[in-house]
Amino acid sequence: MSNTSDSITAQQAQAEQQTGQGSSASSANPSLQSATDIRLAETFRQDFPIGAAVSAHTIHSQRELLLQQYNSLTAENEMKFICIHPEEHRYTFEQADAIADFARQHQLGLRGHTFVWHNQTPDWVFQNEQGGKADRATLLARLQQHMETVMGRYRDIIRCWDVVNEAISDEDGTYLRPTPWLEGVGDDYIARAFEMAHAIDPQALLFYNDYNESHPGKCDRICRLMRELLDEGVPVHGVGLQAHWNIHDPSLDQIRAAIEKYAALGLQLQVTEMDVSMFAFDDRRTDLKAPTAEMVRMQEERYRAYFQLFHEYREVLTSVTFWGAADDYTWLDGFPVRGRKNWPLLFDEQQQPKAVCYDIVRARQELER
Repeated sequence: MSNTSDSITAQQAQAEQQTGQGSSASSANPSLQSATDIRLAETFRQDFPIGAAVSAHTIHSQRELLLQQYNSLTAENEMKFICIHPEEHRYTFEQADAIADFARQHQLGLRGHTFVWHNQTPDWVFQNEQGGKADRATLLARLQQHMETVMGRYRDIIRCWDVVNEAISDEDGTYLRPTPWLEGVGDDYIARAFEMAHAIDPQALLFYNDYNESHPGKCDRICRLMRELLDEGVPVHGVGLQAHWNIHDPSLDQIRAAIEKYAALGLQLQVTEMDVSMFAFDDRRTDLKAPTAEMVRMQEERYRAYFQLFHEYREVLTSVTFWGAADDYTWLDGFPVRGRKNWPLLFDEQQQPKAVCYDIVRARQELER
């Protein structure tokens, strides 16, 4: 456990960054002296888009940061089934429309997230009129109608969708995750969802999206699913690597091995929900008010290695999206430990670039020289 004396505050980190005492101070390169010199998305424009998950609130609270540092967006929740279609005959498009309009106004890319998921899908989808379980035909018809409505509404701005989310089990010895979709439709529900999406919008890129995607056992199960779909002629175009990683896990070798396996299938890869938590998943500490110096060092080391790896695989990696724009708002605040702050992104609580952000930009710039 760490106490206040061995923690590094945001002010200390910023001071180190400015004075050159930190491990990656901006003074190492006169061309990167302030936050306004950092252009993350522009730096990687020749490699891949740099995206951020947003909400109807953060497109305002983080507006300048989003416009300065990112060129792609994903709705964190607003396009999920429960948010956009809470009742069978009622859609609530207001918040999703606000995000789509923001992307249109500022000529930003927009990824669609998501159609088929075991979470955040309203109960009515899986129920019949008597409150029992809906049959296969009813579920497929409801999914078809939902996808036609949503894909049609955003066809002009969304060219890439996470069609199916987190369908693979985390447990060794179990293949597909037990879900209402699996129970109600059957083993082919994933294939049917991709076929529907392709028929509705033949130009859209369609992705399977999952977390723990670099853990060897789950990676193998995801590859099995992709091979089965491809062998059946199902129109799946890529794998979304959620990349909810932390400063301890997974290893760089595991990530590289996973990328190699997915790429060998001939699929596009996209990093879809990236963050680098300061805590291992089973770390339940609640005493830290700021990350320790060692945590900061480990996160910096990981981010530098990740972006070097991303650049190496830029021929198959077609997008990198963070699950948030800055540490002032992240879904990891309070998860999995209620009330605990996390600092998983490249921009801090004041929406300023962390020291490692300068490193990443500088390293990419040097490749052009």
